[in-house]
Amino acid sequence: MTTTTIRLPAAQPPGTVLGTAPDSAESADAYRTAGGYAGSTGPGELLAHLAASGLRGRGGAGFPAAVKLRSVRDRGNHGEHGGHGLRPVVVANGEEGEPGSVKDRWLLRARPHLVLDGLTRAAEVTGAVRGFVYLSDPVAGESVRRALAEHPPPLPVEVVETGHTYVAGEETAVVRRIDGGPALPAAKPPRPFERGVGGAPTLICNVETLARIALTATRPDLRHDIARGTLVTLSGGPAAGAVLTEVPYGIPLRSLASRHGIHGAAGALMGGLFGGLVGAGALDLPLEPVELTAAGTALGCGAIRFLTPGTCPVATAADAAAHLAAESARQCGVCVSGTAAIGDALCALAGATASPDTADRLDRWSRGLPGRGACGLLDAAAGIAGSLLRAFPRQVRFHLAAPCPVCAADVPGEGRRRLTVAVPEVAVPATTASPAPPGPGPTAPLSVPHPSPSASPSAPPAAPPPAALKGTP
Repeated sequence: MTTTTIRLPAAQPPGTVLGTAPDSAESADAYRTAGGYAGSTGPGELLAHLAASGLRGRGGAGFPAAVKLRSVRDRGNHGEHGGHGLRPVVVANGEEGEPGSVKDRWLLRARPHLVLDGLTRAAEVTGAVRGFVYLSDPVAGESVRRALAEHPPPLPVEVVETGHTYVAGEETAVVRRIDGGPALPAAKPPRPFERGVGGAPTLICNVETLARIALTATRPDLRHDIARGTLVTLSGGPAAGAVLTEVPYGIPLRSLASRHGIHGAAGALMGGLFGGLVGAGALDLPLEPVELTAAGTALGCGAIRFLTPGTCPVATAADAAAHLAAESARQCGVCVSGTAAIGDALCALAGATASPDTADRLDRWSRGLPGRGACGLLDAAAGIAGSLLRAFPRQVRFHLAAPCPVCAADVPGEGRRRLTVAVPEVAVPATTASPAPPGPGPTAPLSVPHPSPSASPSAPPAAPPPAALKGTP
């Protein structure tokens, strides 16, 4: 077990997801006292606030939240022409597949009421009559069931557990699992907003997105600050483990590295695995989704692994590709062969056994494979290869010419285990109500962990210091 200390301010201001006590599970009474489950913001007004704030989803794709809500609402209103006459369904997606991210698991463990409040508000906006909380962390599952028992929502909400895999949180995989099938991606269209759980129009929202929806409903005057604050998981520093903190958009990546105790970082692995590798020059970029995308990378789920001095980017790329190859759903032949080929090539590059044409093959795959799989896993693998060639061409040439002393210390690809970070431990008050029994729907308790948000909404501080939590794998 890994333990890490994460510095946290004594109290976060209103409008932050971390809240006033990130290392403790928030009770229903504490949440209500801080203003949760209250406020007079109606569904139409809330939708307008979300549109005006520009809130984007925090699951990785960054899709505008208001557009997503409106699409499901409109499909539900269209009756049999849109959703086969079925009322919409809302899903809080807490399955965190990226190995470098812990924010969602923490959120569900520490602030389940904030997520459930957001789920309820989303149901009101879309006209949904059923809700699900989808996760793979048993600890988070207990936390959510406890919260449901403390404060039963106005619509039936069921906790559905799944196995922890990279693809299990993909939206069509979520639908398949809730409907009793495997947590594997399906062909699109239809997309869940058109026909999802049980054939009904379905809103699938990341749990941090729902937390920010709840904060906006309670404090619409702070909507812009709420929309521009984001949870990030920082790793790769001198201490084993990760830092979970909340920062405003716009803070330079280099400043985040410095706060994490990394000076002179050589680059970073961005967005979990989906944003690829960036070099030292890119660390002057602001933490802002649009600008990062324009620069050829991505914020994704907010997981950033900094490359410390002495870290080899080729080894990091090999670890990431090996992880993706192992996590392939094995449904698409091109993904199975493509991720394996990229992983093998990068491991050979790190292990000084690559052929002279390895860089050319990686370049060809990085340009030709994206978009050919059912989900984003193949795209992520191709992105890792392409970004390594762009950001670290000198290191690639060096590895083709001679063994790398850094890589020689590791078994190529085996270091992928280093990509997984610890999940913050959350103290559960002894007086909390006992967990509600699982609902009657399809559930399969397997395993993995997740986190949670805060009560009152407000502008995140211009630069909140990193937080301090203990971590468990």
